[in-house]
Amino acid sequence: MASAAEAVAKATTPSIRTRQNQSYWRRFGVFYIMMAPALIVLLMNNYLPMVGSLIAFKQIVYSSPSFFQSFLDSEWVGWENFNYLFSTTDAWLITRNTLGYNAAFIFLNLVVGVTLALLFNAMRSSKLAKLHQTTMFLPYFLSMVVISYLVYAFLNPEIGIINKVVLPALGYNPIDWYTEPKWWPYILPIINTWKGIGYYAIIFLAAIIGIDNEYYEAATIDGASKWRQIWNITLPLIRPVMIILTLLQIGRIFYADFGLFFQVTRNSGILYDTTLVIDTYVYQGFIVSGDIGMSSAAGLYQAVVGFVLVLVSNFVIRRISKDDALF
Repeated sequence: MASAAEAVAKATTPSIRTRQNQSYWRRFGVFYIMMAPALIVLLMNNYLPMVGSLIAFKQIVYSSPSFFQSFLDSEWVGWENFNYLFSTTDAWLITRNTLGYNAAFIFLNLVVGVTLALLFNAMRSSKLAKLHQTTMFLPYFLSMVVISYLVYAFLNPEIGIINKVVLPALGYNPIDWYTEPKWWPYILPIINTWKGIGYYAIIFLAAIIGIDNEYYEAATIDGASKWRQIWNITLPLIRPVMIILTLLQIGRIFYADFGLFFQVTRNSGILYDTTLVIDTYVYQGFIVSGDIGMSSAAGLYQAVVGFVLVLVSNFVIRRISKDDALF
């Protein structure tokens, strides 16, 4: 009897699984079909180009009109392209500048973005709030080339607004901004924050708007002030959004906005002590030497370090608050 029952069970189990699979694909198959185009684009744009990371381990010699054939014919050089990055005397300088500026950008985007979102949310006039939001968001769409000219209109040594109007009104002498590196650790964070803060403020504002008003009503009944409501209700409830945006920025902490550091500074060599970052250094090295292997090595180095930093940051967050971790 037992063997007969087992035989029947074995015979019926595949058919049951088959019916379950058919039912699953009948219910959810259309969603996979809808998702397929986006997945194909994602694979082609984000994952297929990762094969190009192998260029970092080769000394590319253009032996054929076809780049693919030149890649195959080129010699493997191991870690030599990476050694170039760390053997130069500028390695510490560009790493320090890249990390320092991005750390300042992340801090300002978080603090100023949340502050503006709280202010927008507290505005009584919805039309005025929308006007301010649109005004803050507009610079995000501007090209760095356009912003570089706007900055130059303010910092031009001869006819700039600051040198011609602001500094004389305050009793100070004009400053040649593009030959004095000491000012740019302050100028660049201000420009970056002005350009991108509208984007972060809108995201934080959307998170704040999504909070149920019953929390604030209960707090008001209990006599909580506006400040206490912000500190004990708003900030804790938007904390996951704050963490996710911060983690995403940490993932690119070894990348720099090329336009910001190249266009806005007008690639002034005198400013390199405080404006030279990995991206501009690699670009200039490629323009001079034409070594695509070294450029690829720098890109792979940035990507791997950023990936590791995201994993480490997420691990720390999971140890503190598992619910707030990204994954």
